[in-house]
Amino acid sequence: MPAASKNGFDPKACLDQVDRLANSPFLHGSEALCHLIRFLAEHTLNAPSEHLKEYQIATEVLGRPAGFDPNSDASVRVQVTRLRVKLAEYYSSIGSHDPIVVEIPKGRYELSFRNRPLLPEDASSTERISASTSKTPVARHRLRAGAMASLTFLAGILITFGVLIPLLGRRQAPSHNLATSRVAKPQTALEVFWGSFVRAPEGPFVVFRNLTFVGEDATGMRRFDPSRDNPHQAIQGFTGVGEVMGILELAQLFDKFGSRLRVKREDLFTIDDARHSDLIVVGSPGTALSIREIPGTQEFTFRRQDFGPSRFRWAIIDHHPRSGAKDLYPGASQIDPVVNDYAIVALKRGLDPSHWTLFLEGTSTEASQAAVDFVCSEDSVAALLDRLHIANGAHLKAFEGLLRIKVANGVPVETELLDLRETKD
Repeated sequence: MPAASKNGFDPKACLDQVDRLANSPFLHGSEALCHLIRFLAEHTLNAPSEHLKEYQIATEVLGRPAGFDPNSDASVRVQVTRLRVKLAEYYSSIGSHDPIVVEIPKGRYELSFRNRPLLPEDASSTERISASTSKTPVARHRLRAGAMASLTFLAGILITFGVLIPLLGRRQAPSHNLATSRVAKPQTALEVFWGSFVRAPEGPFVVFRNLTFVGEDATGMRRFDPSRDNPHQAIQGFTGVGEVMGILELAQLFDKFGSRLRVKREDLFTIDDARHSDLIVVGSPGTALSIREIPGTQEFTFRRQDFGPSRFRWAIIDHHPRSGAKDLYPGASQIDPVVNDYAIVALKRGLDPSHWTLFLEGTSTEASQAAVDFVCSEDSVAALLDRLHIANGAHLKAFEGLLRIKVANGVPVETELLDLRETKD
């Protein structure tokens, strides 16, 4: 029996939903993504017990030669990440009422199908939209442009580094909107943790880090070295896939809370921004002066490695290691398909003590993504609050935590909270 049928709908319904996705404005223009989602769907429905390998996808879907090496060619991971982003955009906009949700589980090359029954208000809303607009997907897509603004810009982050990304759009606030709900009820762990951030009138700033490169694609590129490179030469900024996926996940979370985010690249961020807003800092440490002036972590800090195969990669220093614990946690070389990376998750008072700064910083782009995943998960946040002895309705405390992340083929697949310490506000 195909795996999808266990969820209450048959494989034909799943394939029909995949066709709807492939014909949507989000995927229709990309032959590679359409081919990929159909390939994953057929494999998931017909051979659910057989796990796809990168090599098979590369050679059968992307047209790579028989000598394809996933350790040196990340094209499969890049395309799967692109597809995951497109699915999130689709379901946040024109697919918000579709009864079947298609997702790509992290760390696996397959699709998952889950049933989302239509609520009465969803059905009436769908009828109103259908009665007042064209039946073409493009027309419906344009009509709901305000609702999807919170996600669609993220796919272009890797290109539009020089632009301040505008305020994220806001959909109709759901029933558990923390900013407006007056009904006394037990709060979820996520509501306790994110409460002050989502209640802020302007919404927090998400500050994301950039890697700076010199050179051109045609002649070769390398990391910018301030000791030998002219800062006035052609410099290009790139944001890692992990940071992009992390911002996307934060946008989805705040959208559920009926709140919004403001997003800025690190080198465009100002001290005035920091003084008047809550902040969420995503990505490996950077060099922007404005970021370095914000009170940072003290228990766990970053240092560049200066030896070994991981030279120039980040390591995390534990300044007060517990008995028997290490004091240095180096970021791993990406040569191996399975590695351990590390991340800091820390909540600190901002320049203005009435605001908070949340640091989600990894030794790699994958580790930064895992740090965001950690604070967006109900289970992991509940465990975090329990260790901090923060009960329902209690105020948050400043803390610093160290995460260990298992990364397999460029995807974070397992996260463990190694240490957690309360710090002074």
